[in-house]
Amino acid sequence: MKNILPLLILAFAWIISPSETQAQKKGDPMLQVPLGFASYTFRNQWKNGVPEALDIIQKMGFTEFEGGAPQGVSVEDFKKMLADRGISLPSTGTGFEQLESDPQAVADRAKALGAKYVMCAWIPHKRGQFSKEDADRAIKAFNEGGKVLKENGITFKYHVHGYEFQPYGKGTLFDYLVENTDPKYVSLQMDVMWTHFGGGDPAALLKKYGKRWVSLHLKDFRKGAPKDMTGLTGPENDVPLGQGELDFPAILREANKIGIKHMFIEDEGDHELEALPKSIAYLRSLKY
Repeated sequence: MKNILPLLILAFAWIISPSETQAQKKGDPMLQVPLGFASYTFRNQWKNGVPEALDIIQKMGFTEFEGGAPQGVSVEDFKKMLADRGISLPSTGTGFEQLESDPQAVADRAKALGAKYVMCAWIPHKRGQFSKEDADRAIKAFNEGGKVLKENGITFKYHVHGYEFQPYGKGTLFDYLVENTDPKYVSLQMDVMWTHFGGGDPAALLKKYGKRWVSLHLKDFRKGAPKDMTGLTGPENDVPLGQGELDFPAILREANKIGIKHMFIEDEGDHELEALPKSIAYLRSLKY
């Protein structure tokens, strides 16, 4: 019995707390997913030539892309350019009105790209005055559009932008939105900077809503810069990862616990080619 007891204790611990037994070892990297980027990061580079921009992207070590084919390039040509450089396209985007009016067209476009996720990054509203009525409109559009996307084998995700943290009831309109969207049809993408900008705590929200989160946008916010509820700020407030206010070790710990598989760097500053190597080096330096 004395020999069996320790085994029983270990087995019981595995049942009640598998995450503890699967905890990372000291020295393991915190970045445990492929290095991804959002298309907007290279907004100043696409116009200089798509193959040339993708060569830069490949050299930086990116292997996942979120977005669509740049203007002037066919979907098939763009997919081949990505494949030739070992870059996959797991996720694309849609405008709110497109999702609301014709979700099947959104699904068809995503399928043509080979994307498994479609994200919407903005809910129409009066600047700085996101309301319950705006949230209700989004809830309807997300539930209905997300259902159509799911029927087409695609996961819909709402990209949190910060203005949703207006107080409401015992929480915020973001809480209201999450609680009233169907988890079968509506997942979430956290933009960690915009979440912080709107007054949210990225790590705490990852923990609170767990598996509803399926991906992240990674960017940092200049220390001491003003924040508000608009979801809008200047490019001067976008700094390389690790140089601003965000607590990336805490964010990555929670993201890894949830099992998030896709993280996209989105640099909205004016010097992305200088900033990105710094951001990548910082991410790769983070260890448990």
